[in-house]
Amino acid sequence: MQQVSINTKDLKKRMYAEQRSLWIKRFFYNKMLVFGSLLLILLGFLVLILPFFIKSDPLVMDTVNRFKAPSSEHWFGTDSYGRDVFSRVIYGGRVSIIIGLAVTLISGFFGLVIGVCSAYYRSLDHILMRFCDGLMAFPAILLAIAIMATMGPNSFNVVIALSIVFTPYVARVVRSSAIVIKEQTYIEALKSQGASAWRILALHIAPNTISPLIIQCTFIFADTILTEAALSFLGAGIPAPEPSWGNILYDGKLAIFNAWWMTAFPGVALLLTVLGLNLFGDGLRDLLDPHTNKAKK
Repeated sequence: MQQVSINTKDLKKRMYAEQRSLWIKRFFYNKMLVFGSLLLILLGFLVLILPFFIKSDPLVMDTVNRFKAPSSEHWFGTDSYGRDVFSRVIYGGRVSIIIGLAVTLISGFFGLVIGVCSAYYRSLDHILMRFCDGLMAFPAILLAIAIMATMGPNSFNVVIALSIVFTPYVARVVRSSAIVIKEQTYIEALKSQGASAWRILALHIAPNTISPLIIQCTFIFADTILTEAALSFLGAGIPAPEPSWGNILYDGKLAIFNAWWMTAFPGVALLLTVLGLNLFGDGLRDLLDPHTNKAKK
C-alpha cells in the first residue's frame, strides 16, 4: 500500500514536470509572445524602476538651456522650458502605465460582473447589453472627452472616464464566453442539485471566463494608454506641468520644426508600449487557444 502511494506521488510529480516543460516550450515557440514580453519587461524597467535613479527633475525649468539637442548631459534634449525630456518621458510613462493598469483592473472587474450576470439572468440581459451598446455606439475618444468635459482634467477623473468607456467592451467578451459555459451539462446538474445562482456564477462560470478576460484586458491596456495620450494631447487629460506622453507630444507639436526630439522620443515610447502589449495579447491568445495548442503538440 505504501509502495502504491509513493508511485502515485512520483507519477503526479512527473506529470507536473511534463506540463511545465510543455508550457515553457509553447511559450518560447510563440515568437509574438516572447518579443512582446521582452518589450514589456524593458519598458517596465525604464518607467517603473529607472525613475529611482534619475537625478533630473521633470518639473524643474532651466530657461537658459531651452531647446537643447540630445547630448550626453540631456539624452533626449530639453523642451521649450529647458526641462529634461528624458526624465519627462520616463516619468510620463509611469503615469500612463499606472493609469492604464488602473483602468484595466476596474473595467475588467466590472466587465466580468456585468458579463456573467447578463449571461445568466436573461431578464437583465436586455437592459445591461442595451446600455453597453449605447456606450459602444460612441467612439471611445469622443465619449472620454465628453465625460472629462463634465468632470475636469486630472488623473483620477481620467481613470473613471476610461473605465466607463472600456467596461462595455470587456462585458461583451465575458458575456459571449459565459453564455457557452452556462449551457454546459454540469451547470444544469448544479441547478438541479439546488446550488444557488451566486455560487454557480462565482465558482463555475466566472472562473471559466478568465482566459478570454485576460486576453481582452491586454488590448484594453494598450487602448487605455493610447486614449489617455490622446486626451492629454487635446488638453482634456493629465494637466500640465505633470508629465504624460500625451502632453509631452503636445508641447513638442508647437516646436516640431525646431526641436524634433520633443515629439520623436515620447512617440517612440508610446509606439513600443502599445506594440508590446498588442504582441503580448496576440501571443497569449494563441498560447491559451486549445486548438492551436493541440496542433503544436
